[in-house]
Amino acid sequence: MYRIENHPILHQFDKGQRVSFLLDGKEMEGFAGEPIAIALRNSGVLVHRYTAKRAEPRGIFCAIGRCNDCVMIVDGTPNVRTCVTPLQAGMNVETQYGIQSRGAAENND
Repeated sequence: MYRIENHPILHQFDKGQRVSFLLDGKEMEGFAGEPIAIALRNSGVLVHRYTAKRAEPRGIFCAIGRCNDCVMIVDGTPNVRTCVTPLQAGMNVETQYGIQSRGAAENND
């Protein structure tokens, strides 16, 4: 549906086997080896983070690992550029709020 098949920097990549991963606790599917952002986009997920000051949504912008718009928390590590990070089975991906997860942001309010 929305899957990017030929990336401008990563070029065409081999799709591995179908794998499952978590996005904010919800099970999602993608192909091993494709960038996390592509698996999310194919599932209709376009918002990856919210800005710290104004809580504005951000998603894929450059898709080549240069900007910070696609950063998310991946397996507990914040600021992971999902447009160039390969998907692996069992990954835990979280929407980023400023520099933290939603739960942590809510606890700081």
